[in-house]
Amino acid sequence: MASSKRKKSVAADPSAFRSEALAQALEKQDMAAVALALRNGNTVVPLLSPGPKDDPLDGGEVWTYRDASTGQVALLLFSDARHKPANLPPAVGVYSPAWLRAFLTQHRRTITSVFLDIAGPHPMQATPGDLLAALEA
Repeated sequence: MASSKRKKSVAADPSAFRSEALAQALEKQDMAAVALALRNGNTVVPLLSPGPKDDPLDGGEVWTYRDASTGQVALLLFSDARHKPANLPPAVGVYSPAWLRAFLTQHRRTITSVFLDIAGPHPMQATPGDLLAALEA
């Protein structure tokens, strides 16, 4: 007979939503180290809506910021999910260097800026072209 108890949800490991290498590179404000971290590790990305839990191939819809006065679009990346401002959508995804390269390539004419840890503790800004060059180096 089936149990009427619901399974308890298990909290995700916070370290799974962190890139120590990227955090250290941003702390040093070292673009070469940031490039190395992005080439070799995952990046935390805010999601407008997460993908369905039963479809691991659907990572969800990435959230971008559009400036209402200029129309410019920015992609926000984080070294740690805890650095994401609370006023952004609550969901995050952890994406690979290959995903970041493909996303920036696909949207390079739309995205004008990429902000890393925009709310600190050590923010940086780059162009999509700069990050693509770093990812392809």
